[in-house]
Amino acid sequence: MRIYQAGPLFTAAEILWHRDFKHHLTAAGHDVRWPGDFFTPPEIDSWGADAPKMIMKKDRSAIDDCDVVVALLDGAQVDDGTAWEIGYAFARGKPVVGIRTDFRNGGDTSHGRVNAMIEGSCVSIEADEDGVLKALRRLF
Repeated sequence: MRIYQAGPLFTAAEILWHRDFKHHLTAAGHDVRWPGDFFTPPEIDSWGADAPKMIMKKDRSAIDDCDVVVALLDGAQVDDGTAWEIGYAFARGKPVVGIRTDFRNGGDTSHGRVNAMIEGSCVSIEADEDGVLKALRRLF
């Protein structure tokens, strides 16, 4: 299965988490596309003012080429780029599986875990990697 792995990658901790998670998904036999592998910081810098459009174009193309999006939903709010990726995938009819390792409630309702629009776009929100793998097996 081709997976687009969405989530913030702006801190060393986020990058390390995503690398480990990608390894977990790959070890389970999945083909994972993660934006952290798409570009190098010097490459992004070389694009200057065109960088945002170049990044969005590559990410959008990678989502189009995948079967499912798996999105990290940790934090007080879901990362805005991750929210865009979720919305784009949902609009394209691709299932989105969320992973929220953050135990805090961040939803708009007493039972919500994240923003209602994000939660409503996900086929499931799992608490760990094994939960994500089970959700993927249920989908395909």
